[in-house]
Amino acid sequence: MQVDTDRRYTFAVAPEDLWATVTQVDRYQEWWPWLRRFDGTELVQDARWRCTVQPPLPYAVRFAVCLDQVDAPMAARATVSGDVVGHAHITIGPAAAGSEVHVRATLSPANGFLRVVSRVAGPVVRFGHDWVLDSAVRQFTSRAL
Repeated sequence: MQVDTDRRYTFAVAPEDLWATVTQVDRYQEWWPWLRRFDGTELVQDARWRCTVQPPLPYAVRFAVCLDQVDAPMAARATVSGDVVGHAHITIGPAAAGSEVHVRATLSPANGFLRVVSRVAGPVVRFGHDWVLDSAVRQFTSRAL
């Protein structure tokens, strides 16, 4: 099962201010308690982050994010490998209310357990993915901005 994401979020801060906050990677675990492990140090091209995410499901997802391209202060493109594999692209631009973030990703389970779960309970996998995104935006807004 492949999970495709194409979402837009609005934040009440200027794009440059949003980017300045997003680059504070040392605060990610403070903002997002479901991010159980994170060893990233910078949001720069060629950085490699190792992550463990715990959605509200009986499994954790471990993966690496390789930042293939970073165009500060407006975009980042990454390759994901580990329990899930795929690509993600985030852009930040101006919006009437401040900034708009556009998140696009294509992810697929790569380990045996997640592949089985996605085959027999695809909606559960989608729920976990959407929960992480929705929680990330809500928590970022309340804790970082």
